[in-house]
Amino acid sequence: MFEEIRSRRAARRVTPGDGRPLKRFRWWQLPYRSLFYLCLPDDSGGQSVYAVDVRRGQDQTSAEAKADLYLDGRHHLRSRLPAAFPVPGGIVEVRLSAFGLRRCHYVTAGGTEELLVPDRASAEGRRARFGRAHPALSRGIGTVSLTVLVVALVVLAAQLAQQITEVPAVAERVGSFTAPVRPPAWCNAVLPLVTLAAGTERALRVRYSRLLDGTAA
Repeated sequence: MFEEIRSRRAARRVTPGDGRPLKRFRWWQLPYRSLFYLCLPDDSGGQSVYAVDVRRGQDQTSAEAKADLYLDGRHHLRSRLPAAFPVPGGIVEVRLSAFGLRRCHYVTAGGTEELLVPDRASAEGRRARFGRAHPALSRGIGTVSLTVLVVALVVLAAQLAQQITEVPAVAERVGSFTAPVRPPAWCNAVLPLVTLAAGTERALRVRYSRLLDGTAA
């Protein structure tokens, strides 16, 4: 029931496109543009190419946050974010996180999911090529990113617990809590930057965890 309601709401956010041509990805768009492709069979026995074009860094809660869907190089549909574009056999879901893309998946009517293919020139495409060329190093970088977010979550939870139990009324009920490790001032300054880098690296692989990436944001 919940998924059906969400799908209907997403459908109301979709408007027809204006037919303009899809612009080629340029290197200076690396910091803010994402471009993904999906090939699906058409009615004539051939294939249609869908492209999702979205600007990273938009406030997804704003009515101005939009994503565009192109069909065979022409503007086909536009939607407010989060988007659910209807395509043959299912929908294309597009969501943003604080670090980049949270989802850009083709979801079939049967429930299977497939990540769209990033443009080779985009930041996501370059990260994917790096992963194919250097799989062991790529896995290592991914492990480091995950570890950084886990550490950041633990540090944040410990500091928050200590602050809460410093309130006299809370301390009387549950006792006081002292964080086992007190990071130096420079660590508190560096940790947000390292967390931002880790979250961005995961976003380039369209990896998202509500607990880790959501908390880090």
